[in-house]
Amino acid sequence: MDVVRVSKRLSYVLRHQPASIGLTLDDAGWVDVETLLSALAAHGPGLSRAELEHVVATNDKRRFAFDETGARIRATQGHSRPVELGYQPQTPPDELFHGTVERFVPSILADGLRAGRRHAVHLSSDVATARAVGGRRGSPVVLRVDAAAMAAQGFSFTCATNGVWLVDAVPPEYLTFHDGE
Repeated sequence: MDVVRVSKRLSYVLRHQPASIGLTLDDAGWVDVETLLSALAAHGPGLSRAELEHVVATNDKRRFAFDETGARIRATQGHSRPVELGYQPQTPPDELFHGTVERFVPSILADGLRAGRRHAVHLSSDVATARAVGGRRGSPVVLRVDAAAMAAQGFSFTCATNGVWLVDAVPPEYLTFHDGE
């Protein structure tokens, strides 16, 4: 089993296009595990429960989670469809980080960070993670987010179960380059 390929397929289905394999997610993004496994098998290579559990347990970004009973699964964040993940607002660390690439920097500095097709803007609590995220599309640029100032101004932050911080948007005045990048 190619764990990366399975993870990408699950991301596509659980974040963006559940209907591509005949699924409907509930309002919080959950789907019954057995229903998911049956739908995957009916629309391409199947996956056993053990293989699914392996992908969830070993995914480096912890993109997926089972509910407390193990009967349902969902993506932890990154949805391009409306979902109510149920994460409670939290006070963020004083600074958070966002990884991107140089070609997007002028737009980001002009307009800030926007969710775009996603449910929320994704922020990292450490530079290394932000650099890795930005590096997926080229030479990374890491931006520092003044989360303390944003929180003081009433912006609401949540933290996904995988440690990714979520916010609706980051206006440009809260962004600076990290380490002179």
